[in-house]
Amino acid sequence: MARKTVSRKRKAGEPKDQQQLGWSQTPHKRSRVSSSSRHAQQWWCSRHSVVCALRGREFRPQQQHEVRLQRSLRGFAAGRLPGILKEREFSLGRLNKVFASQWLNHRQVVCGTKCNTLFVADVLTGQITRIPMLKDRECQGGGSGVVGTVVAGRHYHPTAGSRSRLDQQGCGIHAIELNPSRTLLATGGDNPNSLAIYQLPTLDPVCVGDDGHNDWIFSIAWISDNMAVSGSRDGSMGLWEVTEDVMSRAERSQNEETVPSYAHISHRALKDIPKEYTNPYNCKVRALAFNNNHKELGAVSLDGYFHLWKAEHNLCKILSTKLPHCKENVCLAYGQDWSVYAVGSQAHVSFLDPRQPTHSIKSVNSRERGSGIRSVSFYEHIVTVGTGQGSLLFYDIRAQRFLENPLNPAGGYRKCPGDGIIKLTTGKGWLNHDETWRSYFSDIHSFPNAVYTHCYDDSGTKLFVAGGPLCSGLHGNYAGLWS
Repeated sequence: MARKTVSRKRKAGEPKDQQQLGWSQTPHKRSRVSSSSRHAQQWWCSRHSVVCALRGREFRPQQQHEVRLQRSLRGFAAGRLPGILKEREFSLGRLNKVFASQWLNHRQVVCGTKCNTLFVADVLTGQITRIPMLKDRECQGGGSGVVGTVVAGRHYHPTAGSRSRLDQQGCGIHAIELNPSRTLLATGGDNPNSLAIYQLPTLDPVCVGDDGHNDWIFSIAWISDNMAVSGSRDGSMGLWEVTEDVMSRAERSQNEETVPSYAHISHRALKDIPKEYTNPYNCKVRALAFNNNHKELGAVSLDGYFHLWKAEHNLCKILSTKLPHCKENVCLAYGQDWSVYAVGSQAHVSFLDPRQPTHSIKSVNSRERGSGIRSVSFYEHIVTVGTGQGSLLFYDIRAQRFLENPLNPAGGYRKCPGDGIIKLTTGKGWLNHDETWRSYFSDIHSFPNAVYTHCYDDSGTKLFVAGGPLCSGLHGNYAGLWS
C-alpha cells in the first residue's frame, strides 16, 4: 500500500512565526497538536519553566521537612519558655486596671483600661502614648444616622445618649482585636456601648458603630478583613462591616483635614443569644472566639452557656450547650491547631470541641479556687492561663497536664499535686490608697494583681501581661513584659 505523503510547504502569506505555533518541537519528530493543548503549553511556559518544575519536585520534600522542623522547634521552645521567663514591670501612672491588650509590632502594645483609656506602650522605652477615643454621632432631630455618614470627631455635643454614658464610667475598654491583615483595629468607643475602628499602623480613626447595643461591649472578634462581631452585656451580638466607601472617606479626610474625621456606621445584623432555658437577665455575652477554618463563632454567656454561630455574611445559630462549670465564665480562646475552645470559669479551664458530645468536655482545675480564670490563650500546644490571684499557669494540651518546674527534683515529696507546676506571679504594680482603700483595706499589706489580659508577640518569646487589683472598688494597675 502506497504511503501517504504529507506536504510541509508553507502556506502562502502565512508568517513563519505563526506557522511554528501549531507544532510541538521535539528532538525526534513533529506532531500536530490541538488548539487547547497549544494554549495549555503557552500558559505553562508563561508560569513555569521545565527547570523550575524539576527543581520544585526536587526541593519540595526538603521544604516540607524544613516546615516540620521549624514547627517542632517552635513547639519545643513553647514548652521550655515559661521556665525561663523573667519579668520587667512598667509604670502606667494612675491608670486603672488594664482589661485588654494586643501587640502592634515587635515593640508596641496597645492597651485598654477600666478608666476608658486607649494607649500604646513601648516595651523598650516604657513610653505611654494615649489614643483619642471616638465619640458617638449627634442624636439631634431623633435621626439614627446613615451608614457611611462622616461626622467630624471633634464636633460632639452631650445628648441623652452621652449623658447615660456618664453613668458607665466604671466599664472601660474590655476588648481590642486586630483584623487578619493587621490593617484595622477594633475596640470600644468613648461610649462603651459603641464599636470604634482605627486604621493601622497610624491609628487614625475610621468609623464608629454606635446604634447597635444598649449596654457595654465585652468582646470583639473579626470574622474577615472588613467584618467584625461585637458581644455585649445586653445579650446581643452585632455584626459590623467596614465598607470600601467608609475606608475611602476616612483616608480622604486624613489627607484633607487637620483633625481627622470618621464615619458613623450601622450594624449589618444584630442577634440575641438564646434565652429559653435560663434567666434572661443573666444572658450577657462575655467572650467571643472565631474559628476561621469552619467560619464558626463561639460565644460564652454569663449564664454558663456556650453558643456556636455560623459567621460569614450573617450570624446563624448552630447550637447552644451548658458548660460543666458555669460560674464566672469570662474568657474564651480557640486553638486552631487543636480544634477546641478553651473556656475560663471560676476555678477551671474547660476544653470544648463542638463536634463532640457535651459529656466529653474536659475540664482542668486551676488550683486557685475562688479567684477565677481571667484570661486564656493558645500558643502552639501550650495554653496560658491568667488568674485573679496574679498567677500565670501553663497547660500542655498534648500531655494533658500543667508544665512542671524543672528545678523540682523528679519524684520528690509534694504536699499537693500542684506543688511542682510552673507558676509565674505578677509584680506589685500600683495601688491608689484612696478613701475606699483607707476605709476597707488599709490593714491588708498587699493585693495580688489579677491577670486580665496577656498576649504573646509574633516570635512567641515575649509575653505581655497586664491587669490590676481584683476587687472592683480598688483603683490600681499592673503591666509587665515577660521575656
